[in-house]
Amino acid sequence: MLRVTLRGVRAHAVRFLLSVLAVALGVAFVAGTFSLRTMMSSTFDGIVEASAPADAYVQGATQVAGGEAGFSVGETRTPVPLALADELAQVDGVRYALPDVAGSIVLVGADGTAVQSTQAPSFGVAFDDRDPYLDLVAGAVPQGADEVALESATLESSGLAIGDTTRVVIDGGVREVTVVGQVDLGGPMAGATIVLLDPATAEAAYAPDGTVAQIALHAEPGYDEAALTAAVADALPTLAGGDDARVVTGTELRDALQSDIDEMLGFVTTFLLIFAVIALFVGAFIIANTFAMSVRQRVREFALLRAVGASPGQVFTVVVGQAAIVGLVGAALGVLGGLGLVSALRAVFAQMGMDLTADIPLSTSNVVGCLVLGTVVSAVASAFPARTAALVAPVEAMRGDITVHERSLRLRAVLGAAVVAAGAAAVVAAVLRPASEAADALLGTGAALVLVGVLVASPTLARASMRVLAAPFVALLRPVGRLARGNVVRNPRRTANTAGALTIGMALVGAVSVIAASAQASLASVVESSTDADLVLRSATYVIPEGAADDVADLPEVGRTAVVAFTLAGVSPSPGVTPTPQDAGGVVALGEGVLGSTLKVDVAAGDTAALADDTALLNTDFAGDDWSVGDTVTVSTAAGSRDLRVGALFSSQVVGSSVVVTPAVLDELAPGEAQQIDTVFVDAAAGVSPDALRAAVTDAVAPYVVVSVQDRDEFVDQMAAQVDQLLVILYALLGLSLVIAVLGIVNTLALSVIERTREIGLLRAVGLGRLQLAGTVTVESVLTAVFGTVVGLVVGVGLAAALPTVYAEDGLDQLVVPWGGLVTMVVLAVVVGVVAALWPATRAARMRALEAIASE
Repeated sequence: MLRVTLRGVRAHAVRFLLSVLAVALGVAFVAGTFSLRTMMSSTFDGIVEASAPADAYVQGATQVAGGEAGFSVGETRTPVPLALADELAQVDGVRYALPDVAGSIVLVGADGTAVQSTQAPSFGVAFDDRDPYLDLVAGAVPQGADEVALESATLESSGLAIGDTTRVVIDGGVREVTVVGQVDLGGPMAGATIVLLDPATAEAAYAPDGTVAQIALHAEPGYDEAALTAAVADALPTLAGGDDARVVTGTELRDALQSDIDEMLGFVTTFLLIFAVIALFVGAFIIANTFAMSVRQRVREFALLRAVGASPGQVFTVVVGQAAIVGLVGAALGVLGGLGLVSALRAVFAQMGMDLTADIPLSTSNVVGCLVLGTVVSAVASAFPARTAALVAPVEAMRGDITVHERSLRLRAVLGAAVVAAGAAAVVAAVLRPASEAADALLGTGAALVLVGVLVASPTLARASMRVLAAPFVALLRPVGRLARGNVVRNPRRTANTAGALTIGMALVGAVSVIAASAQASLASVVESSTDADLVLRSATYVIPEGAADDVADLPEVGRTAVVAFTLAGVSPSPGVTPTPQDAGGVVALGEGVLGSTLKVDVAAGDTAALADDTALLNTDFAGDDWSVGDTVTVSTAAGSRDLRVGALFSSQVVGSSVVVTPAVLDELAPGEAQQIDTVFVDAAAGVSPDALRAAVTDAVAPYVVVSVQDRDEFVDQMAAQVDQLLVILYALLGLSLVIAVLGIVNTLALSVIERTREIGLLRAVGLGRLQLAGTVTVESVLTAVFGTVVGLVVGVGLAAALPTVYAEDGLDQLVVPWGGLVTMVVLAVVVGVVAALWPATRAARMRALEAIASE
């Protein structure tokens, strides 16, 4: 049977070609995803090694486990005294004790704009010439507040050169500096902007209270990490400021950082693999359709095999074996395609300023896994056609005209309707009880059941709806329209299977379109109802320099500013409970009277005017509903802890944190760099026009480079643009499934032309022209594409319409159906149908009538 299997693949290689390509595309996505994750992990490994190269580190106690809470990589800890470094340097085994003096900074490049790449951070670091991993490549060491050195990649991306004068925004103000040196930090920095400062300047900006996040320890020769750590651990209790500190090995710190990074990369991998699975699932439709049509065309071949003694199991094995070979070849090509995809992505990331590791990983486990995946998917997809082939009776080999008898569609229609009904019931249950813990599961399960049920019942839908969809073609294109309608209606299973891949893709596209439009409308509604400020200040780095806020507040054209400063802190998970490091929450400082005027919120209990230095306001959208006015909430940061009485409960998506305190309390809990200004709302002074206000504010923030000035409409548009960015990514990923769906249409039409060779010859013989024949095939393709698109969009839009009800409490409370975009999708389906028909239609038109009639 192996020889028969291989011979069958060789004999019908053209028929299987597009199936191979479909598998290759799906597997390429899988292989590319795993390779990209490995490359990113390896790159971040290098970054961790370069950013934490010391043998040991002295740190304070953990206050907020940022990595576990999902806010950041690493942990927020109680700071340690800067002076502790000098005492640690005297401990046996310590060669250097280097305090970590670093913080945020904005560097202005040669083009006058802030130096930024992707979402990488920008930070300043003290230049400590004792650091063995800090290499001055060129120039001199920065001395004084007006000199800086730049990391090599930062120097290149900035367009600056040694000796150039530029500006930096540091410690809330703008400062003119000269670039005096180029520094290599010993590893990749993934596009981060790194500026090295004079130690005194860095300490004044980032350690004004005499404390730092940690102290790096480098060992004397003869001391390993364990010996150094043990010596320092024994000495810490005897050192001033060392009572609350702890020492960890460099390996432990690097492992912890890498664990946080791996957790985030795991999310990215899962996200991409979901689309890879969708692509493979769509590809399975093509494989199943290919082998179903192949079985129809090779009935006599299988009957002959049965006649010469092959058992049904052997015939089944032959067909599945051929599919497995198709899958194996496609998977092998997919692995190569995945490497090409990763190479292209690496080039894109390089253009964005993020250099991934030089070597593209190709592990044996990944390659074997991808090959097995492609082979198994293909074999499983061919199981039903293989069963049909196995049941062919030997007597069929002796018949002159061989046909495959199709079973009634009634069972599929009933089964599909039952599955759709069950799915719809689950969705309705989620809509009726959105607050239920099972709402998410019901909605997801219901959506999946509806889609599966539609796919099961799609042959019946195809037979019923094709007559309607074909009506314009029947009326306008005679006899082409009637012939095309007859072809697609005569075999509804084939039509439905061909359109199934497009149905899945378009269902996802329709759902994503509705979700995106609804999210944008909900966001706009929330923002418009939550603030009536004349202007809003935002930053490209998500942090507004304090000096910019002060300069705007001092303008005579400004009547009032509402500064939104925040920090990450430990927040009581319930009344009276002391927060643990895992109980991370956002804490926002707002001035007196801001809530209720500049920022409008829905007050559930209490009065927002109760905000005071001993009172906090809780945002129930983030803090939960377990609170009451008068409860005690504990807020804990690296600088200390405060017990505050709850003065009011309110609901707001714009105030994106759980606790609101006064500026004085935030200054106590998060002094200096520990707090950041996220947004500034600005109102005009009496009698000042909007244009005059905007001109004055724009001039005031211009030196800070990264601050943008927006009116309320622009602020809403910027928030909506974030949804658009996600939408572009989703559409790009879904585009892969649509490409595979187009291949499916091409594949089916090409096989259909082969199957109907004699019919085509007869049509040509009775006078049907080549152009009319090509038109018939094209109309078939268009009808199939439009059917799949319309059914998919109806399912996707219908399911997405339930989301605003289920997730209204999470801010998605508006339902918007982008009709224009959906109509565009239908028009695109017509174009797709025409493009997909080009090759099959050309092939059909070129057939010679007599040869086609004489074919077997």
